[in-house]
Amino acid sequence: MPPFQQISLILDERQLLTRFWQAASVFWRVQTGRAATLAIFLVAVVLVQLVVQVALNMWNRRFFDALERKDAATVWLQAQLFVPLAAGSIVLAAASVWGRMTAQRSWREALTRHVIEKWMEKDRFHQLNHLAKGSENPEYRISVDVRIATDAPIDLSLAFFSSILTALTFFGVLWTIGGSIDVAVFGRSVTFPGYLVFGVIIYSGMVTSLMIVFGHHLSSVIERNNQAEAEFRAAADTFRQEPAPQNEHQVDRRETLQLKLQAVLLWWREFSWQLVRTTLVSHGNFLLAPVVAWMLCAPKYLSGSMSLGELTQAAAAFVVVQGAFNWFVDNYQRLADWRSSAHRVATLLLALDELEAKERGEKSATS
Repeated sequence: MPPFQQISLILDERQLLTRFWQAASVFWRVQTGRAATLAIFLVAVVLVQLVVQVALNMWNRRFFDALERKDAATVWLQAQLFVPLAAGSIVLAAASVWGRMTAQRSWREALTRHVIEKWMEKDRFHQLNHLAKGSENPEYRISVDVRIATDAPIDLSLAFFSSILTALTFFGVLWTIGGSIDVAVFGRSVTFPGYLVFGVIIYSGMVTSLMIVFGHHLSSVIERNNQAEAEFRAAADTFRQEPAPQNEHQVDRRETLQLKLQAVLLWWREFSWQLVRTTLVSHGNFLLAPVVAWMLCAPKYLSGSMSLGELTQAAAAFVVVQGAFNWFVDNYQRLADWRSSAHRVATLLLALDELEAKERGEKSATS
């Protein structure tokens, strides 16, 4: 791609995202009290969930150490302690769902009302008439794309915040429990302190790099697939609403529908191949992460310097940290979906802005 085209795409990207956030921030700027209350509640839930997660990780160690010692009394005590920990985790998960969906519903309502007002003001929905490329089927953008564009940021932001706190917290567990390990290198013994921490960083970096390589086209494919779907719906809607033309024009319109359908199917096929590629990485990581954790811990357990409880605790912490590091991997498709929907909402808003500017120009000319 020539450099000037790359610069144009970057400018378009910035313009679209700037326009989207300008409209999307209405809820957070106008309903400040409600927005702040929901944000504080969600952050508090994340923090308490992290405390419970650490407690469960410690429980894991004590339970398996008791099993290794064949200490029936301690096993029974830990089994009893598991009940309130599990109950707390379940209640917090339910509270998180309620808080997230309440915030998403409120944000969607505010943005939808804002877009509808601009769309209906002075009957602009009649004047739009595909004014800008990509503004087809505005009803779908208002009903579906606004929902996706407001749902995803809340889920992704909370997951990112939780991932950072989780990684920092469980780094301490890995460093403390894993300790150092001696490895023979060219006949000499080399000590690696905190080897589990470096192991999880290296492994997570490899998985993230693979996801970027395998799925770097996913975002653009999703956007083009959504655009093809919108153009097909718009063509079908035009076919239904316009008066029946002469036979030759009727054939032309049917050919247009066929071409739009062909574009949808072609982009859907490309989308399916992108998902196949990213699934190879995500599912492979799902299977490999716990195995890598056990293999890294196995030498110290076999040498007797790590108990069974410490082994299970460290392996569980490794998987937790690796999952936190792989926030990007786990949410790659969700990010692509959000980017596509945000662009489509912004395109509609820019088209309405153009109409509004045209109205102001006409008003100035007549006055």
